Amino acid sequence: MSSASSWAALALLSILLVPAGAAPSVTGHYVPHAGDRFAYSETIFVTNGTGNYSSYTDAGYYNGSIAVTAVQPNGTESASYAASGTYHNSLGAHYPWSESGTFSFSAETFLYVAGTDNQTGYTNPLVWFYMNNSLPRGASFSLLNSPMTVVSTDHPFPMASSSTGYVSTILAEGNGSYQRNDAYGKFTANYNWKAYFDPGTGYIVGYVVTEVDSDGVGDGFTYTDTLTDTATTFPLTPAPAPSTSSPSSSSSPSWLLPVVVIGVVVIVLLVIALVLARRRRRGPALPRHPTMPAPGTMPTYAPPAPINLIPRDQPAVQQVVIRETVKVPCQYCGTLIDSTLTTCPQCGAART
Repeated sequence: MSSASSWAALALLSILLVPAGAAPSVTGHYVPHAGDRFAYSETIFVTNGTGNYSSYTDAGYYNGSIAVTAVQPNGTESASYAASGTYHNSLGAHYPWSESGTFSFSAETFLYVAGTDNQTGYTNPLVWFYMNNSLPRGASFSLLNSPMTVVSTDHPFPMASSSTGYVSTILAEGNGSYQRNDAYGKFTANYNWKAYFDPGTGYIVGYVVTEVDSDGVGDGFTYTDTLTDTATTFPLTPAPAPSTSSPSSSSSPSWLLPVVVIGVVVIVLLVIALVLARRRRRGPALPRHPTMPAPGTMPTYAPPAPINLIPRDQPAVQQVVIRETVKVPCQYCGTLIDSTLTTCPQCGAART
């Protein structure tokens, strides 16, 4: 047998001996393995309220994980998810939340195949936690229903567990807008989504979503969703800290800093005075969080609605009779109101 024939035979034998589950993707990207898992920490804030949302805030703190449990020969991956946390808002609502389940997705199309990790309100969505890690800079792809573009293939992402404080990631970014029509109300929403993926596997390492909602009458708020991995079964690559620009050789006059400080203090006092004046003129802020994401936004599975109109784990509301008038407590602020009223005279919430 010739030398060339021998090498060809050895190459063919090595291919035949590779286990089916470890076969590389035909497109060159990483294929998930059974046992792949990442855990994450997520925070969601609603801030910067204007109009009817002036002075209103809410916050959610969640911990979750996604794990690949099995790999099918056709490229379909079985997976499980779990998440839990707490929610509270500036009106006094506070409660815990948790969920878990199973789903499957395709490592070839990146689409959910059967079920999702609590993704609702999307049309034929793609997974948000896994991408084609072989895409070059400038390439386009989608997460859920949002178009994204690869901005960098070696972007440093802050990670406390890294020896350098940073890990190397693929940075993808997307911008979009949609018409919100949910428990918050009707708003025009504009969002920016920065997602960071592990270059070796394509799994999510972290993301930051910033959404600004506004309507035509001055109401609005900012919605910020931040996620960072806390543990992974796949190794992350340490990256050097990003360089900082050198200070300018020209120095500012010594009198400039005190003037700036005084100006900032004056502006802060004016803002506080305006906020207090608006709070006296307006009713309480709206207390409700969206129950589901709209297409093109909310790029992780949505936490639950912070306030249930009829909590399943609480006793039925008891009527209180005062001077022959039936009154019931408002579900939002607790004020006793006449049962014949359709809205609460204290906070303006609908009585359903």
